[in-house]
Amino acid sequence: MTDIELADAIESVRDQLVEAAGRATGKAVAFEVGDIEMEFTIELRKEVKGGGKVKAWVVEAGADASRARGDIHRVSFTLRPRDARTNGPWLVGSEDAGDTSDFGGGPAR
Repeated sequence: MTDIELADAIESVRDQLVEAAGRATGKAVAFEVGDIEMEFTIELRKEVKGGGKVKAWVVEAGADASRARGDIHRVSFTLRPRDARTNGPWLVGSEDAGDTSDFGGGPAR
């Protein structure tokens, strides 16, 4: 199992939102990002070096059932992204111009 810090998991989501927002620049259609609900099973570990800080590590799905110690916790929270420059809603989009010609009219795929 590869250890992933909780901060790294959240940073990955933020990085992908930033990438999506960059793709929206200059596009005719953009989407407002609403609340992002995140839930992780984490393991709390105290590091021996570096002043003994406690860090939260994301646990692989199903791994908590094999743990005997009480160091596994479920954490859930909601993020509400805002544009740091305007404090308005964050907009994301796609590089594709979009096409509705098959919308609702073509055969099921």
